[in-house]
Amino acid sequence: MSTILIVANQTLPSQDLATEVTRRIASGSRDFHVVVPATPPPGSGFTWDEEAARTAAEERLEAFKKRLADQGATAEGEIGDRDPVQAARDAARGRDVFEIILSTLPTGASKWLRQDVPGRMRSAFDVPVSVVEEQATARAG
Repeated sequence: MSTILIVANQTLPSQDLATEVTRRIASGSRDFHVVVPATPPPGSGFTWDEEAARTAAEERLEAFKKRLADQGATAEGEIGDRDPVQAARDAARGRDVFEIILSTLPTGASKWLRQDVPGRMRSAFDVPVSVVEEQATARAG
């Protein structure tokens, strides 16, 4: 079965991502795999508590998967590599991925946009990559 791969971390609770996913569900997509790159939290500088960051990411992931299930979708997920492109590669292995949704913080706040993760993702995969840029602050933790 074809899967939509969602790559997100801090923006998992965002309304912008929820709206995009609801559109996919309305158009018939039902299978999602969510990968949350294990990235340092904002403002952490050179030192950060990886375990605390992973715990917060796990909580966001579980809440997001529940929201998808409540909409009638099937959702699996995992915490991945801190590099979102590598995390997506790892998550896509063995799956029939037909689209990737990359959810990121807004321009200016987003390390992923500064690192051209959307361009790198498009170069790494032969499927459409949709970028959802958070417009409102919806971050948890």
